[in-house]
Amino acid sequence: MLRSMYSGISGMKNFQTKLDVIGNNIANVNTYGFKKGRTTFKDLVSQQISGASAPTNGRGGVNPQQVGLGSQLASIDTVHTQGSLQTTGRPLDLGISGDGFFEVSDGTNKYYTRAGNFYLDQSGDLVTSDGLFVQDTTGAKINIPVTAQSFSIGSDGKVNYIDGGVLNNSAQVRLVKFSNTGGLDKAGGNNYLASTNSGAPTLGAPGDANGLGVVQAGTLEMSNVDLSEEFTDMIVAQRGFQANTRIITTSDEILQELVNLKR
Repeated sequence: MLRSMYSGISGMKNFQTKLDVIGNNIANVNTYGFKKGRTTFKDLVSQQISGASAPTNGRGGVNPQQVGLGSQLASIDTVHTQGSLQTTGRPLDLGISGDGFFEVSDGTNKYYTRAGNFYLDQSGDLVTSDGLFVQDTTGAKINIPVTAQSFSIGSDGKVNYIDGGVLNNSAQVRLVKFSNTGGLDKAGGNNYLASTNSGAPTLGAPGDANGLGVVQAGTLEMSNVDLSEEFTDMIVAQRGFQANTRIITTSDEILQELVNLKR
C-alpha cells in the first residue's frame, strides 16, 4: 500500500483529537476558573531512502533522502494564563489575581482549584459547590459562625466576622503554588490533582513572599478561552482534516489505476 495513505490516516486522527480539545474549550467558555487546552503535533519516524555521505577530494557531500511517515500527537497542554475577573458583588465569591490555587479537601484527598464560587453549609463551614472544604493556612476548615452578623474576606485571605458586636478573625485562606502547573491532573469539577510531574505544592497565604497572588472578594475568575482563537483553530483543524482525507482519496485512485492495469 502507498505510504501516503497511512500518513493521511495519522493526520486525520490527530486533527480529530485537536477538534475534541477545541470542542471542550468552547463548551467551557463560561466555566469559572477553567484553563483551556492546546494540542501540538510532531512528525513520525522517517523512512531512510539513502544516507548522507561526507565530501571527498573528488566529490562533494550528499544529503540524506528520507520519506516521512505521517504525524503523531506531541502534547495536549493546559494553558494556565490568567482569566479576567468578573465582579459579582457576592462576598463568598473569591477570584485570584496572580499565581496560585485554592486548596480544598474531602477529608481524605487534596484538590486545587481556581474557581472561587464558595458557599457556607449549615455548620458555617466554607465549602465548594460540591461540598469540598476550603482549607486555611493551617490545613483546617474555615468556619464562620452561623450567629455572625456580618463577615468579609480581605485581599490577604483573612476572614473577619462580627459576632455579638465583637470583631473576630476566624482563619486565612490558603493558596498553593506548583513549580510546574502544566503537570497537574484535571480531576473534573474545576479541580486539579498534584501529579508526579507537577512538583511539590508550595503552601502560603495570598500575597506572601512565595509569589502567590492576592484574593479579590466579590469577583470570580472567568475562563481563559478566547472564542475568536478557538473558532480560527477549528477552521484550521477542519481544513487540515479535509486535506488528509484528500490524500487518502488520491492514494486510493492511484491504487485503483494499478489494479486496472491487469484488465
